[in-house]
Amino acid sequence: MIITTTQAIEGRQIVEYHGIVFGEVITGVNFVKDFFAGIRNIVGGRSGSYEEELGAARTKAMNEMEQRAMRMGANAVVGVHVDSEVMGTNNGMLMVTATGTAVTIR
Repeated sequence: MIITTTQAIEGRQIVEYHGIVFGEVITGVNFVKDFFAGIRNIVGGRSGSYEEELGAARTKAMNEMEQRAMRMGANAVVGVHVDSEVMGTNNGMLMVTATGTAVTIR
């Protein structure tokens, strides 16, 4: 399946639009990661544990979006947008959403 942020796929023709498709992941960040990220915040630098968590959540959201598009009969998703947000008590949850338009191309 082709997944792209563009509205078209070069050299391919969109022959059917199936509708908006999405994937979302909400995950908690544990105490140990919070603790070490807090230290990293004080001394400076990147937080590898948070970056890993964000990357994993983004991958899961994209995979979920792709699976939903396949169930709709699509073979591509165009116009993809990925967004992330912290939420919950003390911002202890991470939400990642991926949205796009499921299409059939040839």
